Amino acid sequence: MYLQGQNGLMATWREGFRSRALSAWIIAALMVGFYIDLYWFDHFQPLAEAVGLRNKWYLYGALYCLFMVGGAVYHLRRHGNSRYNQARIATNVGVQVLLAFLLPFVMPLFGGKEFYFSYFWPLKYDLLLPDTIWQLPLYLAIYGLVGSLLLAPVMAFFFGKRWYCSWVCGCGGLANTYGDPWRHLTSTSTRAWRFEQVAIHVVLGLVVFMTGVMGIKALIGHDHPGFVVFADHTKSFYGFLVGSVLSGVVGTGLYPLLGPRVWCRNFCPMAALLGLVQKLGRFRIAVKDDMCISCGNCSAYCEMGIDVRSYAQSNQSFTRAACVGCGMCAHVCPRGVLRLENRFDAQGDKDKQHIVVLDF
Repeated sequence: MYLQGQNGLMATWREGFRSRALSAWIIAALMVGFYIDLYWFDHFQPLAEAVGLRNKWYLYGALYCLFMVGGAVYHLRRHGNSRYNQARIATNVGVQVLLAFLLPFVMPLFGGKEFYFSYFWPLKYDLLLPDTIWQLPLYLAIYGLVGSLLLAPVMAFFFGKRWYCSWVCGCGGLANTYGDPWRHLTSTSTRAWRFEQVAIHVVLGLVVFMTGVMGIKALIGHDHPGFVVFADHTKSFYGFLVGSVLSGVVGTGLYPLLGPRVWCRNFCPMAALLGLVQKLGRFRIAVKDDMCISCGNCSAYCEMGIDVRSYAQSNQSFTRAACVGCGMCAHVCPRGVLRLENRFDAQGDKDKQHIVVLDF
């Protein structure tokens, strides 16, 4: 019977690089090695200069765009019959190429300051630090503050975290495209869910703490040199552990073994913050009653490890903080049981899950 598996789903387990076979381990080892070298060594600097790029980080950005474009072609060849996927993936690639690579590269050429318009605090953890915000031109400082503290959460309330995590964010964009071959590897186990709930909120707490400590340093640092040392060490520790190890080495390097959303699901503080807002907001996945045939496609294709089938079997529409609204569960459902919605009336399904609904 296993040979009768659904083509396009179970066939993935017959392709070694997509099924944790030796080739997958080799790819993961190469990716981990690349990130380790990128973050802590300078072997890529001469290559960057040789191709006319300012430093190794722009070389990384160029490779990032290249892999996203290749991944987008891969994804759309399989799922491009969905207009939602067409628009989402095109936006991913456009935002990354224009706002996260070309614009930051061009701005210094015209006397401006390098700035990444598609990243907000707390994902860009140093954006709201006094040392950063005071050095920015006024319009960029306002953009960073308003985007991080107002625009991002308000948009998440009305449209869910998908507006950012699945459409704008470069980390999510790489997962949507280059990471697509490995989406079925994300664990749906209860243990993985429990780890996610703890880990992602611990990282959110860490970035809030670090930001607060750096703010206090700016206010009283001249009178307390010991506190200055503590604050700088806190920032360095966060940058090393979260900014390098978890977001790059683990979060991207282990795509072929753990799925493409390791970082987004378990460690991204932006995803944690927007997920909390999403639980209070208007976004949900609606389930049509008594139509689920328990094929399991939705759960298998969920890159965030949500057991969507269990909700569909129970006729329960739901909102999960982890959901990035990629729409793949609805796309692969053979009976059209699932639908992504933004509802402006009080949602009974959230009441069932004991989630507060803000009605305004």
